[in-house]
Amino acid sequence: MSELVNVTMTVNGNDVSHNIAPRHTLADFLRQTLELTGTHTGCEMGVCGACLVVLDGRVVHSCLTFAVQASGSTIETVEGLTERAVIADLQEAFHQRNALQCGFCTPGMLMTAYSLLEQPGVPSREVIRDALSGNYCRCTGYEAIVDAIEKVARDRAAVAHASAPEEVLG
Repeated sequence: MSELVNVTMTVNGNDVSHNIAPRHTLADFLRQTLELTGTHTGCEMGVCGACLVVLDGRVVHSCLTFAVQASGSTIETVEGLTERAVIADLQEAFHQRNALQCGFCTPGMLMTAYSLLEQPGVPSREVIRDALSGNYCRCTGYEAIVDAIEKVARDRAAVAHASAPEEVLG
């Protein structure tokens, strides 16, 4: 039996502490130990993007990160973003544009889109495509996904512009 190591972290706003094998990936820890199955394991080589999570503000491949490396960190999964309702508009746009056919890649796509839309400005379709280049989808052909992200980016910009105070001319 291998030696167990205690890991503590904040996952979706909850403090967690578990004894795990050092070889346990963050993806396995989230899925098997915490039962957060929105984080998918696809290629297990950091290529497909199905396992993306936000670790201390950065999107990372949880299949390439050992859970012990994330000890002391703050993790957010697609479930956490959903609970906070910060991706509700993205989820709705994915639904409206049929950008989630089988759904396997969708959590990773949403994590990428969330991270991209946290940046200022409205990304171009080229920038959106570039951001999605680390996510593999077998079903949609990406066009619907790009459409959904672009729609949300434009909608959010319109809301931000409408709520911005008018400049006072002197």
